Amino acid sequence: MDDAEIWRHIDAERASLADFLDALTPAQWATPSLCEGWTVREVAAHLTAGPTARLGDVLAGVVRARGNFDRFVDATARRDARKPTAEITATLRASSGSRRLALGQRLSYALLDILIHGQDIARPLGVARPMPLEAARFSTDTVYRMGFPFHARKRLKNVRLVATDIPWTAGQGPEATAPIASLLLLASGRRSAVADLTGPGTALLT
Repeated sequence: MDDAEIWRHIDAERASLADFLDALTPAQWATPSLCEGWTVREVAAHLTAGPTARLGDVLAGVVRARGNFDRFVDATARRDARKPTAEITATLRASSGSRRLALGQRLSYALLDILIHGQDIARPLGVARPMPLEAARFSTDTVYRMGFPFHARKRLKNVRLVATDIPWTAGQGPEATAPIASLLLLASGRRSAVADLTGPGTALLT
């Protein structure tokens, strides 16, 4: 997948997720997401940070977090989550078409970020959010190959993962099958995706 195609997927996902968020009730915005400690509101706010962050603000925020980048990301999401919902969705929608990445972020990581966090929001609400298959396969490959922070190959090394809706497989061992979107969530550490799996390898992941 070339850069232009990756950006097309990112643009489409940002715009469609903004539309999705616009339709949520206050109670849904306050629903715990799949990201531990964050509600739907914090995840949505987090997705606006990368395209809008300025270098000086990032460096200052990291200093305030005493050099802990995870603490900085969490503080930024909680700060931005205090904005009105309409402002959060408008900022996310406006980022569709932007070609700015978060400091140090790779383009492939920006794609998996919007794909995974879209599910972090939708799944706890019990709403299906279809994921584009080619983008999901590309991102699952990315997550499976990378080490930090997911370590998917190490965590899932005894299972052969097989997608049911697009050609994709990884690993060795008893098979665990699921749609590619579920395998992406599994590879990125979302334990709820285990419920989507079938096959003998599933028992090794429960």
